[in-house]
Amino acid sequence: MASKVYSAAVVGVDAIEIEVEVHAGWGEEGRVTVVGLPDTAVRESKDRVRSAITNTALRWPRGQITVNLAPATVRKEGPSFDLPIALGMLKLQDENRIPDLSPYCLAGELALSGELRPVRGVLAIALEAKRRGRQILIVPRRNVDEAGPVQGLAAYGANSLSEVVNFLRGEAPLEAVASQPCFVPSKSDDDFSEVHGQQHVKRAVEVAAAGAHNILMIGPPGSGKSMIAKRLPTILPPITMAEAIETTKIHSICGMLNGHQFVTERPFRSPHHTVSDAGLLGGSAQPNPGEVSLAHNGVLFLDELPEFHRSTLEVLRQPLEDGKVTISRAAGSMTFPASFMLVAAMNPCPCGHYGNPRRECRCSPSQVQRYRSRLSGPLLDRIDIHVEVPAIEMNELTSTNGAEGSAAIRDRVRRARLVQQKRFSREGLIRNNGQMTTRLLKKHCRLDADGIELIRQAVSNLNLSARAYDRILKVARTIADLAGSDQITADHLGEAVQYRTLDRGLW
Repeated sequence: MASKVYSAAVVGVDAIEIEVEVHAGWGEEGRVTVVGLPDTAVRESKDRVRSAITNTALRWPRGQITVNLAPATVRKEGPSFDLPIALGMLKLQDENRIPDLSPYCLAGELALSGELRPVRGVLAIALEAKRRGRQILIVPRRNVDEAGPVQGLAAYGANSLSEVVNFLRGEAPLEAVASQPCFVPSKSDDDFSEVHGQQHVKRAVEVAAAGAHNILMIGPPGSGKSMIAKRLPTILPPITMAEAIETTKIHSICGMLNGHQFVTERPFRSPHHTVSDAGLLGGSAQPNPGEVSLAHNGVLFLDELPEFHRSTLEVLRQPLEDGKVTISRAAGSMTFPASFMLVAAMNPCPCGHYGNPRRECRCSPSQVQRYRSRLSGPLLDRIDIHVEVPAIEMNELTSTNGAEGSAAIRDRVRRARLVQQKRFSREGLIRNNGQMTTRLLKKHCRLDADGIELIRQAVSNLNLSARAYDRILKVARTIADLAGSDQITADHLGEAVQYRTLDRGLW
């Protein structure tokens, strides 16, 4: 005699449906064997399930129990299979009166008392259940809000195994959740009106936000680099439903949702400069997302950029170019989304005062050169905008004139993003100018005679690479969008070229 229950295993940022087959046969009474490539947490589920069923006053099936998790080629990890295994066992006993479970998908960890504890990856499980045609999802109560926005799937949350059994018997209802998250701009108390002076830097940040361009700010300590970067989320447009689902899936499998949240704001990740390669890119024996994936559809801020290990910075090349990261380990290869906006800040030298007219630099030329050489040319090539952030003047610092706030800047950024959404509406995953491919550059960044001559001189005089040339065109397209212009003019190109500080050798 056998029963079948449906669940799902999280692999990468997606889920794969798992058939939980439970068979009771001749053999040692009460013995339970779990097969199907389970990890330690899954093998231990038999002990949790036994105690949960006993403490819920339900009937344990007789005979030797074999639990098969199919397909056997997919590794199963974590305690989320406790609930489907328990229901599979209960269904073997007619006294428990468990109905046909084919319309259901179940996931949850069981406490020894029978209570349900939250698990990771519920949004991915809900999306897979919908794709497979399951009609009802039952998960722990603290996880159910994750699945609420998935249309076409009834999501129920339960607090215990007994609540699930009573619901399946029709003896007690569970409340279905169909919440729709409200996407709003960042609610941070920080505002750009608090940034005195640095008008050209705020303009560069506005351009970067409008086109999702990578930006590097270079300046002495206390010039406002970190202050500006931390206010960047306040000028980004609200996250869309499609972006929120992608981002929530990543945060869910990393256990960062606290069981009841849905990502409604663009992520802002700021790892310390001691972060490892695996912490930034992702990894471990079983590949997990790193900071670049947690910043997907948001901002990755790297303060004191040269202080990061050079090898750690070099792993950013692939995600900056492709918008995804592939991690290969002995256990397998995983690809995680990593389309983020890189915002970095650095000092011009180890002491921080190179080129500062008010402070003397104490660094030797060789020290300055070694400090700057920590950033490789290929990495700098992938950063669209380089902007100097000079020390702020005292008259600007003490000025009482009100600076432009985040709301006004965000409105301009939002309008520019709407133009880009319309432009790339048929281009699949391309959503902004910063993601344009070579084909799209040729289509949407055509130049007039003056523009062609200007860019030819810039490439010749600055010895720009082909990648830097493409980056300039992308930034110029964004500047034109902010100006409401369909055509990229020489003025737009000129502003884009002057954002290549490192290429111009001005610092």
